[in-house]
Amino acid sequence: MKSIYSKMLLLAFVASSVYSYAWGLTGHRVIAEIAENHLCGKAKRELRKILGQEKMAYWANWPDFIKSDTTGAWKQASAWHYVNIDPKTDFTAFEKDLKAQAGANLYSQIKVLSSQIKDAKTSEKDRKIALIFLIHMMGDLAQPMHTGRSEDLGGNKINVTYFGDKTNLHSVWDGKLVDSQKYSYTEYAKLLDIKTKDEVKQIQAGTLENWLYDSHQIANKIYAQTPDGSKLSYDYQYKFNDIMERQLLYGGLRLAKLLNDLF
Repeated sequence: MKSIYSKMLLLAFVASSVYSYAWGLTGHRVIAEIAENHLCGKAKRELRKILGQEKMAYWANWPDFIKSDTTGAWKQASAWHYVNIDPKTDFTAFEKDLKAQAGANLYSQIKVLSSQIKDAKTSEKDRKIALIFLIHMMGDLAQPMHTGRSEDLGGNKINVTYFGDKTNLHSVWDGKLVDSQKYSYTEYAKLLDIKTKDEVKQIQAGTLENWLYDSHQIANKIYAQTPDGSKLSYDYQYKFNDIMERQLLYGGLRLAKLLNDLF
């Protein structure tokens, strides 16, 4: 009983730690599920070689789970989940700042992971880890506050209330908006994934830099409409639910495009 109780405490700690990082459990799984539905035949076969019979959604939150590791083995990965850019309304200026970023970040690491997966010299174990991180981080890319501003840590320092509960802007976008809809990840993926083939191609068009700029523009809109001290409720859900669902869908479709291109 003591062993079972200890495991339950550990799982509760992990779940609470993960919740504040990116899209929460449900959002990342929605994105992974949508992506898996749009993989080409070759990509599906290659993923099965790497992940076995486990679905992408099974691994989608692992890079957040390991933030609870106390050995320091994954400490360097913390910076991989976001990229901080001062507000930009011009893509050229945004791209210049993006490429000038020092150190590992969401943008640089997606490219590194993609190269590792394509490299035939990468070990089986390292290729699996790289793929799992890539699945998760393409989800992070679609969460607008992960392309936010350094001074407030992507909204973590912007205090708000959500239906009367004290929280912060980043946490609202990580999970509260998604979970307020009360769908399972499979239900949500099925409801959102209804675009035509032409619409899917349009969403998947562009480069990694374009996709990051897309999220950055949405982040700027969120900042403008959610100042510190905001009291958020049904009106906020009404205002931003379509954007939140757009990002879940776009995250899944663009992850699929990246994986199809890699394989």
